[in-house]
Amino acid sequence: MTGRAAGIPHTSQATAFPLGGIGTGNVSIGARGELRDWELENLPDKGRRNPHSFFAIHAAPDDGPAVTRVLEARITGRHDADAGYAFDQLAGLPRLDGATLHGEYPIVDVDFGDAVLPVDVSLHAFTPLVPLDADASGIPAAVLRYRVTNPGAARVAVTVVGSVSHTAGRGVPGPDAPWGMRATQNVRWRDEGDVRGLDFGIDLPSSDPGYGTLSLTTSDPSTTVKPQWVTSYWPDGARLFWDDLAADGQLAPEPRLTLEDRPRGLFAELDADPDAPPLTEAEMLAKLPRLRTGSLGIVHTLDPGESRDFEFVLSWSFPNRRRGWHGHIVFADPPGDDVVRNHYASLWADAWAAATHLHENLEALEGATDAFVEALYGGTLDPVLADAIGANIAAARSTTGFVLESPHPDLGEGPVFAAWEGSFDHGGSCEGTCTHVWSYAQTLAWLFPSLERSARRAEYLLETDEAGAQKFRGNRIFGGPSWFMGPAVDGQLGTLLRLHREWRFSGDDAFLRELWPAAARTLDYAIREWDRDGDGLLDGEMHNTYDIEFHGAEPLANGVYLAALRAGARMARRLGEEQRATAWDARADHVAAAMDETLWNGEYYRQVIADPDAHRYQYGDGVLSDQLLGQFHAYVNGLGSILPPERVDSALAAIVTHNFRDDLSAHESTQRVYALNDEGGLLLASWPRGGRPVIPFVYSDEVWTGVEHQVAASLLFAGRVDDALRIEHALRARYDGAHRSPWNEIECGNHYARSLASWALLLGASGAQWDAPTGILSFAPAGAGRFGSLFTTGTGWGRVEIDDETLTLHLDGGTLEATELRLRDRSLAHDIRLRAGETRAFPLDRVRTGRSTGARPTTPTTSTTPTTSTTPTTSTTPSTTSTTRSGEAS
Repeated sequence: MTGRAAGIPHTSQATAFPLGGIGTGNVSIGARGELRDWELENLPDKGRRNPHSFFAIHAAPDDGPAVTRVLEARITGRHDADAGYAFDQLAGLPRLDGATLHGEYPIVDVDFGDAVLPVDVSLHAFTPLVPLDADASGIPAAVLRYRVTNPGAARVAVTVVGSVSHTAGRGVPGPDAPWGMRATQNVRWRDEGDVRGLDFGIDLPSSDPGYGTLSLTTSDPSTTVKPQWVTSYWPDGARLFWDDLAADGQLAPEPRLTLEDRPRGLFAELDADPDAPPLTEAEMLAKLPRLRTGSLGIVHTLDPGESRDFEFVLSWSFPNRRRGWHGHIVFADPPGDDVVRNHYASLWADAWAAATHLHENLEALEGATDAFVEALYGGTLDPVLADAIGANIAAARSTTGFVLESPHPDLGEGPVFAAWEGSFDHGGSCEGTCTHVWSYAQTLAWLFPSLERSARRAEYLLETDEAGAQKFRGNRIFGGPSWFMGPAVDGQLGTLLRLHREWRFSGDDAFLRELWPAAARTLDYAIREWDRDGDGLLDGEMHNTYDIEFHGAEPLANGVYLAALRAGARMARRLGEEQRATAWDARADHVAAAMDETLWNGEYYRQVIADPDAHRYQYGDGVLSDQLLGQFHAYVNGLGSILPPERVDSALAAIVTHNFRDDLSAHESTQRVYALNDEGGLLLASWPRGGRPVIPFVYSDEVWTGVEHQVAASLLFAGRVDDALRIEHALRARYDGAHRSPWNEIECGNHYARSLASWALLLGASGAQWDAPTGILSFAPAGAGRFGSLFTTGTGWGRVEIDDETLTLHLDGGTLEATELRLRDRSLAHDIRLRAGETRAFPLDRVRTGRSTGARPTTPTTSTTPTTSTTPTTSTTPSTTSTTRSGEAS
């Protein structure tokens, strides 16, 4: 995927484009246009099929025979399953010749092609995404809009029909869960106002962990419906459905929901007494499979040359999560089947309510979604950067994260975000909203900042003890005990940097005051516990994101420490703690000088340890790709250059020169493999000067996308645009749809949280910074020439366009109240106020010298308090021109 015109052919079996809101679970669209990976029931479930769930088309031209097809390209790949294709896959039904998928998250388009079908068909699908509005972006539903065009000379009667099954209440097959279901589903036809369709339920209590509802609906009045397929032991329902559709494009309710003849043969044991009276329908239903399937069709006649949309909404609601992680690291889960509620269930009572909300608000929600896509993909960002930034938003709305409603009394009311590190195929990966992984992530903070603020409250109010040690995996959110391990140096200090980020983006001083006592303790803990010899550099035994402990002094820990001291000083000063702020600033000065004196080897920063082999898992004189992680955080947080720019430049050059490989064919690794053969990638470490430890730190020979994004963003901030693009082009080439899905960057699990560092690419390319305490909005594009891209603040979002004469702001949603607007080190205007839909241009020929956006911030003088975000309206459509920029930053 490189650019707006890129497409993935249907033979690309790795491709899965996830649909679904934040914390709702997903169903994905595959490259054939098929529905796949049904992950709706509060757990990951890659590869899960929903039986009998597909769309089909019946097209009957006035001058020719009717054609009925499944709306998917033909099944490709291996056909050697041990028992063939299962009944519920319906692999034997005719499909289309081909399909090509195009995705600009959160929108996916599939163009179908077929030599026989007398109409042209495409699919446009999405789940609404509205920046700053987590609720509007957390609807458990997807819009599936099939556009049909009649290219012929005769009229064509067209039916597009969706069939779907409900599989709530899964259990282990046995007496209590025959057919793998603990209860029987049900389905009914509903027609209420402008919404009509199929409403699926289950006969379980609404508090049961397996309870769930599902709906397939439309607002189109021209419908045909088969509310429930015939239920039987064999695929009778599918046969009767297909015959009904193929006959005339019209569906009818079945006269019998079951086949009432007694089961024989394989299932005779269910009705062993031949002399007993025939089973009643209710008795037969109880013995039959519990799965329920229904079909909803939309019917229209298309004149020659006419196009028409056939629009459906698929919605779901599985409101109850089992309390606890139930993972493989934090084992102290609360006993029993106690549940916590998903936040989305407090907004919409069931799937039908969610669908109704989406139908009623679709124009505004889709307008905002389209405006977001145009702002991100339609500007001047190099297409590979836009692709990386946008595609990884999928991780924020995957099964990796979830949003709970009031899970712990100490957090009060309101939604709380929590997450795994990633998602294994059928379970979460590495629980506890791990601080040393999530500290890399930037996407949620800039798109849905309220969720990140809720996570900071859990980390400081629940997981930080009186000594200032913060657990890097959280368990108390579920009422369980604190995890047994202590803090991680990069995680604990990274959390303080994220607190600064959330406060700075929101301007919410009350939020800062609430968490400040615990936050200050964590920084004091680092000073006290990790600087063992008192020389100013952290050098104790320090656990970190590589799942090992570093010894001696090294740049990853000390760089993050330096950035945390700068951020801590600013927050302390804001709260009137001038003495503490002054002390932390002085310590930061000392740490910066000590890093240069002790860790700098003339080319890059390295670990100083007497004998790298005295402790396993060190790196000594190696080039660590994460050596500038603290500078990365400083860039993102508006702290500017915390290390000498010329040394940062040299270290970045060393990382690219020594760690980047255009071709990994000759690379030797016995560790996990995320890039191989002729693929390119950035290694976590290398030893160009020799001195590789006998057993270096775990993962050192691996390629992690999150670290690649972190380094590429730092390169953009430092003006090394070509190097950044080199890394990103290699990374995204690996995620081409053939070998890996473009919307699923993998590390220890699918949709891995570290990949959310990719949002920093937007910040690095645009230099966009919003400082709510001072009300300053600034830009500093990393290149020469015209620039245009998305930007967000704590209260509004839109597009910025910069040319030689003007900086123009288009506000697509929310509000913007800024005390000052800056371009690089120049002040353009003061007291800017914009509402959604408004545009304002600022000439560049009347600029005043101001503080550089890269300078270390001073004590803010003003504060702005954000208003509650609502679903924003949209304005003019931004330009779709996309150009590649190159060159160094001014």
